[in-house]
Amino acid sequence: MEKEVATRRLAELRELIAEHNYYYHVLDAPRISDTQFDLLMKELLELEALFPELVTDDSPSRRIVGAPLTSFAEVQHVVPMLSLENAFSEGELAAFYRRLQKNLGIERVTLVGEPKIDGLAVSLYYEEGKFVRGATRGDGYRGEDITDNLCTIWSLPLRLRDRITAEVRGEVYMPRQGFERLNREREQEGLSLFANPRNAAAGSLRQLDPAVAAQRPLDLFVYSLVNFNSARGNSQWEILSLLKELGFKVNEHVSLLTGLAEALNFYKNMNEMRPALPYEIDGVVFKVNELAYQQKAGFTSRAPRWAVAYKFTAEEGITRIRDITVNVGRTGAITPLAELEPLLLSGSVIKRASLHNEGIIREKDVMIGDTVVVHKAGEVIPEIVRVLKEERRGGERPFTMPDHCPSCRKEVYRLPGEAALRCLNPACPAQVVERIIHFASRGAMDISGLGESLAAQLYHARLVNDVGDLYTLTAEELAGLERMGEKSATNLLGSLERSKKNPLHRLIYALGIRFVGERAARLLAAHFGRLPLLAAAAYEELVALKEIGPQIALSLQDFFRQEETKKILLKLERAGVNFQEEQHDRGRLRMDLAGKSFVLTGTLQHFTREQAREMIEGRGGKVLSSVSKNVDYLIAGEKAGSKLEKALDLGITVLGEEDLTALLDG
Repeated sequence: MEKEVATRRLAELRELIAEHNYYYHVLDAPRISDTQFDLLMKELLELEALFPELVTDDSPSRRIVGAPLTSFAEVQHVVPMLSLENAFSEGELAAFYRRLQKNLGIERVTLVGEPKIDGLAVSLYYEEGKFVRGATRGDGYRGEDITDNLCTIWSLPLRLRDRITAEVRGEVYMPRQGFERLNREREQEGLSLFANPRNAAAGSLRQLDPAVAAQRPLDLFVYSLVNFNSARGNSQWEILSLLKELGFKVNEHVSLLTGLAEALNFYKNMNEMRPALPYEIDGVVFKVNELAYQQKAGFTSRAPRWAVAYKFTAEEGITRIRDITVNVGRTGAITPLAELEPLLLSGSVIKRASLHNEGIIREKDVMIGDTVVVHKAGEVIPEIVRVLKEERRGGERPFTMPDHCPSCRKEVYRLPGEAALRCLNPACPAQVVERIIHFASRGAMDISGLGESLAAQLYHARLVNDVGDLYTLTAEELAGLERMGEKSATNLLGSLERSKKNPLHRLIYALGIRFVGERAARLLAAHFGRLPLLAAAAYEELVALKEIGPQIALSLQDFFRQEETKKILLKLERAGVNFQEEQHDRGRLRMDLAGKSFVLTGTLQHFTREQAREMIEGRGGKVLSSVSKNVDYLIAGEKAGSKLEKALDLGITVLGEEDLTALLDG
């Protein structure tokens, strides 16, 4: 290809990718399928490889490349990123409002109410419409340069829709669904869990290797423009509108409010809406709308006088630690667990909480028998907030981590750079059973009927020594197991047979390779197409892939070099387990649901929500977590609740399970 032709095509590709990225990540209304988007990216990367001199600063390839750093450079904020004053009651908010009335000399103050996203504040610098630098808040005056990590966030525009020079401020966060998936994958890989979405987002943005940040499901809302003078931005409300016009994602629940009563009502509505939101919020921010009034109100030494954060009250409960036990994961990580007296919290009964590692136990001074305050971190994970030491009566006992694995009795070790103790014996019974459980789990090979109890029985009966042995089980062998009748045995064997046809990405994930979660498994399967090609892949080829960093690449190579792995793969191949990715053959792929978005609610009878999601996404559709005007279909199972009501109010097409089946079979 001639350079002139390549120049024109690269310009077209950059514009196309930016447009489709905006519709997908900002408007949540994709116009093409993920496969079609990936093909555009693939063509751009190939052309840039042929003509590296044509790569521009705002190329979409900037999102998926970048060398690891040794440290973050310091950034001096031109305008300090000050904190906000907090309010914790209606009285405190009323006092803030009265001060505004007095200082501004007006009776009714117009405010903008914005959900307070529980994430990490960032500053984004644009020159002539191009993103040039991004930084953390730091101490408010100096932050860290995290430009490369911010580039991995697809909702952050690398080029604006206007050639402005300004600083934009916003909040990077991790959606609930992405946070739950990330923690689930980390738990399966024997890694420590993030306590809440905010910690996960902050930890992701402060990774020295951008490839790690690229694997994390980060998103961005923006809320202010700094050092920008324009007739289009004389109020906070106008600034939010302008930010949307420029291509940024602005929270859909912001509201223009007049007077204290409307502000209090907005706070109450957001508090009620909070559990249904796809992201965490920890309060509401109220800002004076008119910029002229903001300037008149001024600042204290550490916060603006024209804004306040009215915080929500976290739901907590008090219970007692009955015991502290340890769990051995499939990668050998030994995790202490607090066994609690049952406690009803945020709508569910809490019986245990992870203590993560020995350092957390020491830091919080946790003892067996302690009375503790518990809350659901991020509304998801039960976490011990603090020990009520004043409740101690002398019978409490300290807990010591074991020096030998409770399962195989081998000595345990703490590897360099890791907080967790680890059993390094690959034949450890607990690890083998956990690997079988993971292999059969819903997101992996989805072998119905093979849960924790049966996995342990199969191993201890010496019927299954590794996952390859699952496919040699017979009805006669199963009949000898406890609570395994003829029908159960037949169903299990049928489920095993069906699992052989799963696409390659399910198998890669099921193998339990350390650091390889569902997302990475899909990427690897899509690129290599066949398992032998992945197993033989060179390190350089692996790290060149989008979202596959050095850590994953080394783990993959180590896994496929092991003799035990080779034996398992040979068993699986002989059993007829599929080693090929169906979607790798793009010509046979049906994408008839491309551009359509769905929300699932209620209980489905014939398949799980995860199976429904996979079927929809496999045909190009997108499954969202919340109902909005951008949703095309609501799939309503039994006991559908508020999502159904909202969908009906918005005029969204509602389908039952039979309608969904007909749509997928069509």
